[in-house]
Amino acid sequence: MLPSRGSVSAAVEAAPESAGILTLYPFALPRGYVDEQGKVHRDGVMRLATARDEILTQSDPRVQQNPAYLTVLLLARTITKLGSQQNIDTLVIENLFASDLAFLQDLYRRINQEGHTEADVACPSCGHQFVVDIAGDARGES
Repeated sequence: MLPSRGSVSAAVEAAPESAGILTLYPFALPRGYVDEQGKVHRDGVMRLATARDEILTQSDPRVQQNPAYLTVLLLARTITKLGSQQNIDTLVIENLFASDLAFLQDLYRRINQEGHTEADVACPSCGHQFVVDIAGDARGES
């Protein structure tokens, strides 16, 4: 299911030209992270995960006690920017709204497993199938 709001900017930063690999994916959260001062942070950047990210998080004691915590650790490691937040840690991820967490889980899966931010969709009226980049150009597009 596609998120109704939230986007990954069409302008993505690339690794050195010789590599030709996209490594950073800007996004906008559907609702946004609300910090302790009440400021909402929606725009962020997620980087591709490394093998080290996947391996180290698997052995974390919090994951051993609660396998669902793996998502929190992976997102805390791979989100490099979220608004003006300087330190994206597990506390930030734990305090996201559920819809924003689901959006980021889907984004993580798409860029790390499928290698893109596109989704196959069908028109509910006519059934025509087409591909949509869930990362619209403007905030709120899907």
